[in-house]
Amino acid sequence: MSEKTIALVTGANKGIGYEIAAGLGALGMSVGVGARDRRRGEEAVTKLRANGADAFFVPLDVTDDESVTSAASLLEERFGRLDVLVNNAGIAGAWPAKPSVVSPDGLREVLETNVIGVVRVTNALLPLLERSPHPRIVNQSSHLSSLTLQTTPGVELGDADGSYTPTKTFLNAVTVQYAKELTGMKVNGVCPGYVATDLNGHQGTETPANGAKVAIRLATLPEDGPTGGLFDDAGTVPW
Repeated sequence: MSEKTIALVTGANKGIGYEIAAGLGALGMSVGVGARDRRRGEEAVTKLRANGADAFFVPLDVTDDESVTSAASLLEERFGRLDVLVNNAGIAGAWPAKPSVVSPDGLREVLETNVIGVVRVTNALLPLLERSPHPRIVNQSSHLSSLTLQTTPGVELGDADGSYTPTKTFLNAVTVQYAKELTGMKVNGVCPGYVATDLNGHQGTETPANGAKVAIRLATLPEDGPTGGLFDDAGTVPW
């Protein structure tokens, strides 16, 4: 069994996910680059390795049961455990889509990746995480997910949205429940900020590298670190 810390980052072939993988690799972890597209995933691994990271490709579509099962088997056979899981994969759907016009199918599609995909991956990998001496789960959320911020006068979070934003609020609720159940693990949500990625057409004001910093910090929390919280680079974000 490897003595290195073993991490898996979903949706890690580009953007924030790639930078999280790079950051964890720079800390000496062996990092699985989860990606649906084999070519893009392998290209990301090649780039990470060229920069000194111990990275490997994990074919992974978080919306597909068989794909997730295969990813869990790969990690089982190669390492026998998992220490860090970063559920980064996510989609925006038709964003922003006003609640009054969002279609059930459109909402269902975003839920499948942003919430159900996280549950599917986490549950499949729990047996491996339970073998870790310091398991950490980090779920990629957003400031948009905060009901407190959304209802605070003067806080500007953009137009009303009926798909992406509610799925991240749902994800927060799931994160809290995992933290309540998995008392031997650190399970937290992360708000990376308004990062320039494909998700927002690169309109964000932060770089992916900056957006990755909080997830990297939560993935490496000490034993007395928090669990069941939502955090950004300034500290705790209200639910």
